[in-house]
Amino acid sequence: MKKIKDMRAVRGMKRFWFIVKRTGLTSMLISFLAVMSAGAIILRIVEPEVGSILDGYWFLFVSATTIGYGDICVTTGIGRLVTVFVALYGIVVTAMIPGVVVTYYTEYLKIIEKDTVSLFLERLEKLPQLSREELTELSEKIKQFNKKQ
Repeated sequence: MKKIKDMRAVRGMKRFWFIVKRTGLTSMLISFLAVMSAGAIILRIVEPEVGSILDGYWFLFVSATTIGYGDICVTTGIGRLVTVFVALYGIVVTAMIPGVVVTYYTEYLKIIEKDTVSLFLERLEKLPQLSREELTELSEKIKQFNKKQ
């Protein structure tokens, strides 16, 4: 059972990365990492409380995700500007990813539905030529559809 869940998780991640690559979110994520890196370097230079670049990354991550632990506080004007910029940028990126993924998935479902409806209509057009088994199968599909409605 655990193996099946692991396989589903792997397929889900593959599907997510396919959507990310297909929709151009990759460049947004890379630019976000670049902004975070530049911000972490700037904070390391201008902020006395930021002891390393990793501390700068940590602070900016906490700010961008609006968690705000408060273990590091910026005190300079430049540090505050960098924090505001990265936080706003993080909010935009965080809001964009689910929107793009949901839109892509919705379009994918519409395409599948359209193909299914097209196939169904094609079979209905050939109704007199269908065999007994095909008619029975078609009837069962209609019954299942009616139960879902």
